[in-house]
This record gives sequence, structure tokens and C-alpha cells, in this order.
Amino acid sequence: MSCPALPEGFDLTDPDLHQHRVPLPELARLRQTAPVCWIPQPHGIAGFGDDGYWAVTRHADVKEVSTRPEIFSSHANTAIIRFNEHIPRDQIDVQKLIMLNMDPPEHTRVRQIVQRGFTPRAIRALEGALRDRAARIVAGARESGSGDFVTDVACELPLQAIAELIGIPQQDRSKIFDWSNKMVAYDDPELAITEEIGAESAMELISYSMNLAADRKACPAEDIVSRLVAAEDQGNLGPDEFGFFVLLLAVAGNETTRNAITHGMHAFLTHPGQWELFKAERPATAADEIVRWATPVMSFQRTATRDTELGGQRIEAGRRVGVFYSSANNDPEVFDHPEVFDITRDPNPHLGFGGGGPHFCLGKSLAELEIRLIFEAIADTLPDIRLAGEPRRLRSAWLNGIKELRVTYT
Repeated sequence: MSCPALPEGFDLTDPDLHQHRVPLPELARLRQTAPVCWIPQPHGIAGFGDDGYWAVTRHADVKEVSTRPEIFSSHANTAIIRFNEHIPRDQIDVQKLIMLNMDPPEHTRVRQIVQRGFTPRAIRALEGALRDRAARIVAGARESGSGDFVTDVACELPLQAIAELIGIPQQDRSKIFDWSNKMVAYDDPELAITEEIGAESAMELISYSMNLAADRKACPAEDIVSRLVAAEDQGNLGPDEFGFFVLLLAVAGNETTRNAITHGMHAFLTHPGQWELFKAERPATAADEIVRWATPVMSFQRTATRDTELGGQRIEAGRRVGVFYSSANNDPEVFDHPEVFDITRDPNPHLGFGGGGPHFCLGKSLAELEIRLIFEAIADTLPDIRLAGEPRRLRSAWLNGIKELRVTYT
């Protein structure tokens, strides 16, 4: 049965739709009339051998699903809401080794280990180096006069931050960029990336990371890798676990922050009053509003472990449940005038870093630091940056990506 609030056959995870826009009007209609609604799909089109999913669109309901992992599992079908219909099930199941796709207690064990690298002290220790890197990135863009903001500016600081954090040599950052791009771009035919190429890239990244872990285990250094792997028998990560952790970082800490920065720049340039305000005052609230506005991850999914009820709807065990962060972050029950880009918005309880619970973003503080530093550097060095073309969006079922944003820097 189709959702009565949507046109016949309308699918909120359709990558063709997302190549052109985020379906905010349709999400608003769902919040108002059918906040938990069954979305039918052609059998198996998402890679799961089923006929659809429940769409959860209200802020409060997204938070409820996020904080009840015993009922709404990340592990059963992973958190990715749509794969290619031809993906073998074993390629989905292998992704359950990534922390994003674990449930407690295994998720709890791995998270307690890896969060050692994301303590406030560890993030503060990076600030000076990342400020310098942001300044150099922006200065390099200025010298070019014009270009693609995504590759010139937005992608660089997240990559360099990951390299700085876990000790990847800076000269290898282009490999991480290439591998992570291929892992998430399988839905975009322009990039000629297939599921197979994406899987190969994931294995290359995991292999690279396992070798790095093995090197640090043999010869510890003053970096997070050594702290995470040097004493496996004392509750640290094995080389394979570390490999999957870096794979998660390459997407969660690179793709998402890059797209937040790109969307943020586009928002500033299409809301010039906000750009003038940022240049003059640099409000501490800006990073959160950029993340809310961008919502780089539009949706994730959970799978019901037993029959349950949510938003007045009965959800059967085994059904997939899509949590739509793009909708939650535009819920007028929570945000005054959510359609307005307002860098002074406070409070700003957005769900751009997840809806709370065990999967709340481990790298939130690092992402906010990167966003603040790069826009401060842009305001200092490129105050007159302006658009030179419309953004070209990534074709993706779940990632709100921009693959090109042409700008003039001076």
C-alpha cells in the first residue's frame, strides 16, 4: 500500500531525486499527516530482498528510534538505507564489522576503545595544527583565482585532520580521498563507480590501515594508532578492527564534513547577509547551523527486532525503519522558521550528528572545529568569494553530497 501523503511510487531514498534536490516539501507533508509512514518499493530494489521501509520524519520519533537500539537494530541490515539492487547479500553483511553497523554490547566495547582518540584534550591538541593547515589551504585557493571549492578547499581540511589524528602520512591523503569517494559514489553513473569498484576501494583502505596498525604495534609512536592497537590484550583494537575503524573515519569524518563545508559555503553565498555577519562577528553558533542546514547524511536505517509501535503505527519485527535527519532538522515543532539559514540560531538541537543514543557522532567536536577553522580562514583570506556556477549534486540514496561548486576566490 502506498503512503497516502505522497504521490504514487514516490521513494524518499531515490538517488535520481537526490541528484536534483532534497525532498523537503514531501518530508514536511509526512511530518504533518503521516509522520511514521510505510514507503513501498519494488521488491529488492534497495538490496535487502524486501518491499519497502517505514519512514520516520518527526524530530521526536527520530530521537526515539536512535535511543532504543534493543528494538531498532543497526546490525540486522546495516545503517545504509539503500544499496544497489544487485549487491550480493554477503557484501552487505561484511559491513557489519564497521562500528556504525554494530549494536550493543559489541558497539559499546569498540566505541569505548576508539573514543580515546576523540577526547576534548585530543581535539584541543589538534587545533593549532589544523588552524595552520586551514590557512594554507585557503591561501592556495586564493592563488588560483577561481576553481572548484569542493576539491580546492572543502575536502582538504577533513582529510588532513584525519591524517593528523591517526598518523597517516600527509602524502597519502589523496589515496584516502579517492578510496572514500569510490565507496560512497556507486549510485552516480557520471563517476563510473560500480559496487565492485566501491568494494575494492574499501578493501584497499582496510588493507592500508591494517598495515599501518601492524607497523605501530611493532614500533609504537606518539599517535592515536599506537594507543588503539599497541596492546590488543589490554582491550585495544586488533589490526582488522582498526582497519574497519579507519574505513568508517574515511566516510564519517571526511565525506560528511566536506559536504557540510560545501553546503555551508553555498548557504553563505546565497545568503549574503549571513556571510557579512559571519565575517564581522564569527558567532560560535555558526557551525551547528551549517550542519543543520546541510544535514550531510539525509537518512540512516534501523531494523525492528520485534513487533513494536511508533507514532501510532504498528511496525512488525524484521521491517526496516528509515530515520530522516533532513526532515527532523526542519521540524517546525522544534525549530523556529527552519527554512531560514540563521548562524545565530540558539538553541539548535539538530540531529545532524545523529539522534543521540549509542551512535551519536564520535567526531562531533572535531567536525565543528574543522568547520569553524575553515570558515574563519575563508573570511580572513577570501572575504569576497562568490559563486561562479550552480552546485552539482551527487547522485546518492542517503548522502547529501555536492561534487562540484565553482567559485571565484578574489
